[in-house]
Amino acid sequence: MLRKRAWAGLMVIGAALVIVGVARGETVVVLQKAIRICLECIGIG
Repeated sequence: MLRKRAWAGLMVIGAALVIVGVARGETVVVLQKAIRICLECIGIG
């Protein structure tokens, strides 16, 4: 029972952090960094 509560608590905290990140507009920053990394891997960036 304790594992289920801990798992549920972590899921709630994780969801809250995702919502805060989206509200702050960090999705654009993450996408830009992902694009840069991908372009560097294939040798274009």
